[in-house]
Amino acid sequence: MNLSPFKLERFFAKYEFKAPYLLCTSDCESLTFEELINLDPSYLDRVMKFRLGYINTDGQYELRELIADMYDSIKPDNIVVTNGAEESIYLFMNVALKKGEHIIIQYPFYQSLGEIAKYKGVNVSFWELEKDREWRLNLEYLIENIRDNTSVIVLNMPHNPTGFIVDKKTFTEIINIAREKNIMVLNDEVYNGLEYDPNDRLPYICDLYENGVSIGGLSKAYGLAGLRIGWIASKNKNLINEINYYKDFTTICNSGISELLAIFALKNRDFLLKRNLAIVKENLKILDEFFKRHKEFFNYLKPKGGTIAFPELKTGEDVEKFCIELVNNTGVLLLPGNYYDYDNRHFRIGFGRKNMIEALTVFENHLKKLFKSGKNQ
Repeated sequence: MNLSPFKLERFFAKYEFKAPYLLCTSDCESLTFEELINLDPSYLDRVMKFRLGYINTDGQYELRELIADMYDSIKPDNIVVTNGAEESIYLFMNVALKKGEHIIIQYPFYQSLGEIAKYKGVNVSFWELEKDREWRLNLEYLIENIRDNTSVIVLNMPHNPTGFIVDKKTFTEIINIAREKNIMVLNDEVYNGLEYDPNDRLPYICDLYENGVSIGGLSKAYGLAGLRIGWIASKNKNLINEINYYKDFTTICNSGISELLAIFALKNRDFLLKRNLAIVKENLKILDEFFKRHKEFFNYLKPKGGTIAFPELKTGEDVEKFCIELVNNTGVLLLPGNYYDYDNRHFRIGFGRKNMIEALTVFENHLKKLFKSGKNQ
């Protein structure tokens, strides 16, 4: 069995660095090196004196201390720093899963959260968010689909691509169900900190559950995708040890200079999250108004967190065809929902970057011409 091509990433490889208006990106507005260094004058001196050699395979201790400070009960030795959250997913799936086992995964999902499991010969059940109930999860599905060989439940909160966040009561019930069956729960938490209502923010799964595994990173909520720094955190020390052993056969260690810049970022964590949340919330107001103006063309459920939403095209046109014509004609890039193996109607739209308004204006002008012509009537 071979890994299937990563459809979403192949789509971006074709268009991302050619299209002038990226209206589906999942990250926040990035910082320049200068902006990051200017947060503290002492940072530049540390960069200039930093030796470009190998570093700890599990991450520099200072960085793991700063990551541990985000959690209530996690120590630095319970953290592995990785080359982006993508490596975290890859390492976890290869260490935690065995051929013939079964996992249940929140759906739709970022492809690697399920693809690597399928590659390893694991049976995958899709726990689909219910669109007609504002993307809610049905606990009955979870209870009914747990098998004797179910080893992992995979979550992503806030969710890519819908922006959904489960309520705290349901989140606790999921953990209780998993604990009763001794099932690991992996939660991809890369958007934690970008909840629009602070009351919607969920506790980290690794704090709540002894077999909970949190994946974090600097790419999404922090706007520092170019550093390629992610991490895994869990109280399950055996799992952390096994992940470290496996990492020796992948990247061994991260870029030392990236980890140093990550240290600077996490020392200014509150500032960065506040900055990015302000951009997201301002853009979301504009996006809400856009979908109100065009509700005859789109079904839209407002997200609760993160930088993306997952509206539905109501015209009956194939969404991939719609998106490809859009980028070819205007330079505006949207991501078709079929790249999540979902359907041919939904698409991902992103609002984490400062130029969203410009991109949305070009998109809206295109819509006016398109529907005025009667092409999609």
